Amino acid sequence: MGDILFLAHRLPYPPDRGDRIRSWHVLKALATLAPVHVVAPFDEENDEAFAKVSEIAKSVFARRRPAGKLRAMARALRRNTPASVEAFWLPELQLEVNRLVASGHIDTIYTFSGQMGAYWPTDFNGRFVMDFVDMDSAKFAAQGGWANRQEAHRLQAYETQSAYFADVSLFVSRAEADLFESKTGLQAEVLENGIDLQHFAPSVVAPQEVPHPLIVFTGQMDYGPNTEAVSGFVREALPQVRAAIPDATFAIVGRAPTAAVRALANDHVVVTGEVPDTRPWLAAADVVVAPLKLARGVQNKVLEAMAMARPVIVSSGAGQGIDAEDGREMIIADQPADAVIALLQDKARAESIGQAARARMVARYAWDAQLAPLAGFVGR
Repeated sequence: MGDILFLAHRLPYPPDRGDRIRSWHVLKALATLAPVHVVAPFDEENDEAFAKVSEIAKSVFARRRPAGKLRAMARALRRNTPASVEAFWLPELQLEVNRLVASGHIDTIYTFSGQMGAYWPTDFNGRFVMDFVDMDSAKFAAQGGWANRQEAHRLQAYETQSAYFADVSLFVSRAEADLFESKTGLQAEVLENGIDLQHFAPSVVAPQEVPHPLIVFTGQMDYGPNTEAVSGFVREALPQVRAAIPDATFAIVGRAPTAAVRALANDHVVVTGEVPDTRPWLAAADVVVAPLKLARGVQNKVLEAMAMARPVIVSSGAGQGIDAEDGREMIIADQPADAVIALLQDKARAESIGQAARARMVARYAWDAQLAPLAGFVGR
């Protein structure tokens, strides 16, 4: 059998955000099946990332993508294509893809994230796998507004075309796969996310020294759904929580907080910015919340908190892709204030939910088990 070409919309290291967590583990799994060539754009120079990927891959070709959205929007208008696809398209990457395919060594292309389907050479005769992860067009449709509706329409047409030519289309949850099938009429398979149970374990780190009781949210804090989630929690839920529990503190833990997120900081709201490790904050948390109004697929932040044996309160959207029992292994609440108060006032129940969450992660979400179907998807 030949080599695998792995196309990713970001260099898959470090595994410190949702997309890179999945792409890093998928890359490692693919490398056990065949030599892998990685082609990807990157946003910032990172010698360690290049070195780590090079340890696993047979070759790595990465180029910086231009900053800003204007270039992508201009190309999209000119070519009548999705701006979110144009944002990740670079001619140098296309030339490298063409070169690798022309070498005759590649028999499988694994495309991670829908944006990278643009690089698939139409004359490629090998196996083509599209790992969409989520149905991105549905994210734009859910946000509303004329521009988002236009992007959703163009992106869904693009997703449909990519899936039509793919041998298999993968999604992170059955809910995402079902949605895609209902919108496109094409078949989709599921390759779920996992969790590194040795890394995210309550016994391996000391808790952050913080005031208690502590409520924690983790995530990339320049990502719109995350900023909306924490702003809504501070505005709507936290006043109710503090009315019942005046000492409660809310910590927003994650890199690149926007000005709006930084403005939330006060004597009972902590905005950490980037931290070297989120685990001490999770270990310290009395309750972890994921009150996302817009959420697709599987939220890695929720898996991480559950693996750390924390009681997690999620919105219905944030919990929909996770196989866990509501009320015993997590709590689903779109209006989370009462649930937060109840857990902060009942430490025994909070502890019980956290332990059940950890047990569920161990039983169901180890990466090796989650990626077991990968060999079949890539024809190995």
